[in-house]
Amino acid sequence: MRKNTILCVFAHPDDETFGPGGTIALLARHHDVWIASATRGNAGKDSRAQKTGSLAAARPRELRAAAKILGARGVVFFDFRDGELSNATYHALARRIEGLVRRLKPHTLLTYEPLGVSGHLDHIAVALAARFVYERQPRIKRLLAYCVSTPRANAMRKGYFIWVPPGYERGTMGLTVPTAGMGDVKLKAMLAHRSQRHDIERILTRARQFPEEESFLVQTRPGAPALHLPRA
Repeated sequence: MRKNTILCVFAHPDDETFGPGGTIALLARHHDVWIASATRGNAGKDSRAQKTGSLAAARPRELRAAAKILGARGVVFFDFRDGELSNATYHALARRIEGLVRRLKPHTLLTYEPLGVSGHLDHIAVALAARFVYERQPRIKRLLAYCVSTPRANAMRKGYFIWVPPGYERGTMGLTVPTAGMGDVKLKAMLAHRSQRHDIERILTRARQFPEEESFLVQTRPGAPALHLPRA
């Protein structure tokens, strides 16, 4: 394995690509990137014309395919129930993340910002559990919390099924990664999530309004190694 490992923790298959997929692809050029999904995404909508197998079987396959396109080293599923992450599962979820941290020894943990970007309760549970693990595990030297700007958050609200929290002003985001050169890779990874085509079309339509970049809140500890982010 290469010297430095990054662990990305999300709630559902597709969160890794539809969110910070361009950054993940850039990081994977110089780091061992692992993607963990708390659920298998089986409670979502299925937009496949021909449903060959259940959604519960399809979405893990889609995530593995997308992760390979992004350059991730591997994928791990925690197998919690989609749509049911909550306080009742909080510490069990944190234990699963912590166990993976002990196994992979990542220097960076990447997840959502505390309100889950979209306000999805599963996202929020993962974000808070991941931050809890970061606080408990000094071996993790950096926490990257994917976030969106205020204009992007406002655009997300149109037709979305739940309340979307406010985004962040540019000066409050610790890292913004230009991803224009990764557009083809991200699109290919998005299209690997074939059962979620309905979301892909909505996301692409919205994305055209904004610069190709992905932003993060950043928390670091002394001794954090360099984060290699080559030009896209």
